Amino acid sequence: MKKILGISAFYHDSAAAITVGGKIVAAAQEERFTRIKHTPDFPVHAIRYCLETAGLELDDLDAITFYDKPLLKFERLLETYYAFAPRGFVSFFKAMPVWLREKIFHKRLIYEGLAEVGPFDKKKVNLLFTEHHLSHAASAFYPSRFEESAILTIDGVGEWCTASIGHGKGRDIKILKELSFPHSVGLLYSAFTYYLGFTVNSGEYKLMGLAPYGNPDSEETSRFEDLIKNNIVDIKEDGSIWLNQSYFTYATGLRMVPEKKWAALFGFPRRGPEAELVQHHCNLALAIQRVTEEIVYKMAVETKRITGSENLCMAGGVALNCVANGKLLKANIFKNIFIQPAAGDAGGALGAALAVHHLHYGEERLPVKGADALEGSYLGPDYSDKEIEQMGRKVKAVWEKFEDFGPLSKLTAEMIADGNVVGWFQGRMEFGPRALGNRSILGDPRNAEIQKKLNLKIKYREGFRPFAPAVLEEDSAEYFDLHADSPYMLLVAPVREERRTVLPEGYHDRPLWDKLYYLRSDMPAITHLDFSARVQSVSKETNPRFWDLIHSFKQQTGYGLLVNTSFNLRGEPIVCTPYDAYKCFMSTEMDYLVINDYFFRKTDQPDWQNKARWKTEFKMD
Repeated sequence: MKKILGISAFYHDSAAAITVGGKIVAAAQEERFTRIKHTPDFPVHAIRYCLETAGLELDDLDAITFYDKPLLKFERLLETYYAFAPRGFVSFFKAMPVWLREKIFHKRLIYEGLAEVGPFDKKKVNLLFTEHHLSHAASAFYPSRFEESAILTIDGVGEWCTASIGHGKGRDIKILKELSFPHSVGLLYSAFTYYLGFTVNSGEYKLMGLAPYGNPDSEETSRFEDLIKNNIVDIKEDGSIWLNQSYFTYATGLRMVPEKKWAALFGFPRRGPEAELVQHHCNLALAIQRVTEEIVYKMAVETKRITGSENLCMAGGVALNCVANGKLLKANIFKNIFIQPAAGDAGGALGAALAVHHLHYGEERLPVKGADALEGSYLGPDYSDKEIEQMGRKVKAVWEKFEDFGPLSKLTAEMIADGNVVGWFQGRMEFGPRALGNRSILGDPRNAEIQKKLNLKIKYREGFRPFAPAVLEEDSAEYFDLHADSPYMLLVAPVREERRTVLPEGYHDRPLWDKLYYLRSDMPAITHLDFSARVQSVSKETNPRFWDLIHSFKQQTGYGLLVNTSFNLRGEPIVCTPYDAYKCFMSTEMDYLVINDYFFRKTDQPDWQNKARWKTEFKMD
């Protein structure tokens, strides 16, 4: 049985994953252990966790594989600077010493990182490198239940490739078509992320969440869309794009775009990171979201044409755009779609390990039991009763332990139905950017005040940000126009017509905050401005505890869904340990905390009103 460690590092979202005999044993992002969001650092802690879970030492591994090829990246950097010379000299001058001193010597950096993990015999290490988009493709295809499938990967940039169309069959993957740097859907979307005041490589989901505040019927939104298509991006029929490089500086500069040129084109300057959001920001967000959806749709049509497959697997950062995914599903180009939950660079660690197992060693795929081989993406660490109680004693916490889960589930559901917010920490941590019921903050979707409370008093983030529903898998169609499972919160679907509230005349012309707090359905906390919701369907087989909680809530209220948001503060990674959870609980206005079988009431805790004692300042994302 081949034992393979996959690693992603040195850019953002460093992670590690381990497979044994082709089975995914463990996977986790480094940020969860170091508490530095999107950290690029070598994943020492994540590797240690993976090895411990597998019961292995470094010398036991058959291969260690890195998720891209650094020398090809260096080649791209050199050729890009040469092609754009003399533009970009300052950026070149700053980047070259770092590459020559450190990044070109990735093998050395990896060996140094492994030495921090533990002792190993360097002569025994079989260190391999897979191409970036092959890692993405492998991360989606091999865990899927499909024996044969088309594969579409879209992100910012790997080595040269920015998007790829592939075909998987059995243990084999063939890349059939590629789009190359500097033409990139991911970088196009990131450029607008930057211009609208959010952080590149972390704020793209904010841009997606802002888009529904745009007026879909306004002349300004249509004008922005035309300006983008006529000046910035040329979209070909096969979904490939050509980006007008006079509107970008990412290839040669230290910023994404020439701000004065964009201001002249769109009629307003770049928004500052914490500046007020006004309607033209929302309209531009909607315009670029529409353009992105058009590109993804055309790429999918071309993928279908080339492969002829009825199945589609997706990965890469753009595959996290769940609005585009939902529209792709509705277009019915493919019968079945599987999207990798850790679609970004973190998932590349898993893809690299699987690619080496199947393509380098030629090992056959294992039969997939259930929906996929990821087991709900619950691949991170879990904690014992002893560890939870040790944490509790250390912080002098007060708790009640339940010997039976039924009463705990019923009590928690009652607290949520009464308008309280609950931190929910169960079993193994999720791999990927979404909390899926094991590291979640939960609320009542019927409560119109929950979105405001969660954003402003618990997450301490922008008030416009939407929240997702976690719904019983078997009840999903009662609430949403979605006729497919969405276990990884990667599909946006419309709320059913009969649950919507009729919008008043002139609604889209109202100020942003007026629109936000207008009741749009009987589930106001999870209904976005365009009557959509980012759905997580919860299976009893995959996560019985979370399913049971939602079922208890349904028995009490008649609603088989909850508000589910990630268990963290703004700028903080999702909590990993019981201590992380307790600290977050105590530093916010969260009302209750459940860690496995342990129930914590805020008002029972010592000095519970002193939030400052527990507060940690995180860099704003």
